[in-house]
Amino acid sequence: MSGRIAIHSAISRSEEPLSRSIGLAHIIRHDDGTSSGVWGIYTLQSAFQPIFAFKEGKLSVAAFEGLIRPFRDGEPQSPMAFFSTCPAADRLHVEALTRTLHLLNAGACLPQEASIFVNFDPSVFTERSIADSALREMRLVLHEAGIDPGRVVCEVTEQRSASQEALHGFVAALRANGFRIAVDDYGSDDSDINRIKELKPDIIKFDATWITQLMESGAGFALLTTMVRSFEDQGIRTVFEGIEEGWQLELAEKSGASMVQGFVLARPELAPTSFRVFGISSPDPVAAASDASTAPGVTPRTGRPAKAFGRRVVP
Repeated sequence: MSGRIAIHSAISRSEEPLSRSIGLAHIIRHDDGTSSGVWGIYTLQSAFQPIFAFKEGKLSVAAFEGLIRPFRDGEPQSPMAFFSTCPAADRLHVEALTRTLHLLNAGACLPQEASIFVNFDPSVFTERSIADSALREMRLVLHEAGIDPGRVVCEVTEQRSASQEALHGFVAALRANGFRIAVDDYGSDDSDINRIKELKPDIIKFDATWITQLMESGAGFALLTTMVRSFEDQGIRTVFEGIEEGWQLELAEKSGASMVQGFVLARPELAPTSFRVFGISSPDPVAAASDASTAPGVTPRTGRPAKAFGRRVVP
């Protein structure tokens, strides 16, 4: 097929048995180094959204989250619509395919120092053999992508696994192999502080709707700040998702959160992205929104310059 080659051609003969895994079997590599996936009538592409860290009053790119973008007959479809068409029996395979796609594209088009967040649905881990297979596939894909496991953050969503024992064993194996663990959507309906104690994540990503609600009152913001401080004191870094307005960014920094992610900073881009130019140690200055609106009942800092990626911008 012109303009693209199957991923298997780059894998050594000794690795051929693993290369028949579901994720790699549905991958197509293109001439520009990026990859796409095929699942039924859908073509799948990776999009990446930057995650920014606060450091000495500045914002710099710390990581990227991989997000799936489905297309049907060349037209974009919503991820929710795509996943709703996948039978429960296929969910495990689709999860493997999306992770494979993101890691291959991260290796091709993201800064080499950047961390990469990829999602894991705990509901698919019904037995130990599934967890073992997922770990083997991750190793193979990282070898192909040229990515060290230490760059990968495995996001475990805040929902129950069919087998808590299998999930905990998988998380322990990921950590033993150098991966970092994040709990996603903390604060949503199924949140359970006991799961934080059990999984011992390196990072907690707060649910976007929940943190916005807490930011809208003084009492809520005080509670949010206390939770952030408690996690940070335990060595757990915190990420605020869904930051879409300037006042939320101001309060996120004031709360002590380690990192932020949202449209006010940068929107997801399809691979290949323009994000490689950001770098990590010296990111390009990209002006953040300077929305002056304030949250009800909470007064953000005043008299300070607006934020920008890696620098201050004088109004």
